[in-house]
Amino acid sequence: MLLSAAARSAAVAPGLGRRAASSIALKYSKAVYGAALAKSPQTLSKVHADLTNVSSSISQQPELSSFLNNPTLSSTERTAALSKFFAKLEGPKKEPVSEITKNLLSVLSENGRLGETQGVIEGFNELVAQYKGELDVIVTSATPLAKDVLSRLETSLKQSQAGQKAKVLKITNKVNPSVLGGIIVDFGDKTIDLSVQSRVTKLNNALQQSV
Repeated sequence: MLLSAAARSAAVAPGLGRRAASSIALKYSKAVYGAALAKSPQTLSKVHADLTNVSSSISQQPELSSFLNNPTLSSTERTAALSKFFAKLEGPKKEPVSEITKNLLSVLSENGRLGETQGVIEGFNELVAQYKGELDVIVTSATPLAKDVLSRLETSLKQSQAGQKAKVLKITNKVNPSVLGGIIVDFGDKTIDLSVQSRVTKLNNALQQSV
């Protein structure tokens, strides 16, 4: 099984930093994407819907987030909790959760990587977007950007190499006051950091090196 292969290659080096953790999550993302698409486009859509529900549940249920990020639970406790979670996902209509989705969470559990779940889902969503010809762009700014600014940005992105390849371009404006000013643009595996915070950090680093 592709997921098991990813698990073997990803179950290494505990205590890795954020970038390394994201790299590990992407291994699972690619594995579950490949396993679903290998079955059929319909299976891919089903797994996508399942993982969208999983992501929403994590965001809306603090206790679920706590469970995923609790490394002290035994294997038996994690398995029992996942079984209950799968039952909740089925909902009142008892729509079965894909075996691929169940296998993904089970493998993450076995390897102590349940805390990577949201990262795995984000990576999977990016792969599905690429499959559909979509380019998801996240623009982070200190305050909400005006519509005309987003419109000009969209025009510029459509002229880029990645934008020209995409069938659909989706722009999401996220607000994060810590960027201070300017913007950070994320699309695909690229990040364009035009934030004031980035400039301040570079200045601080330069000053520290000169002391």
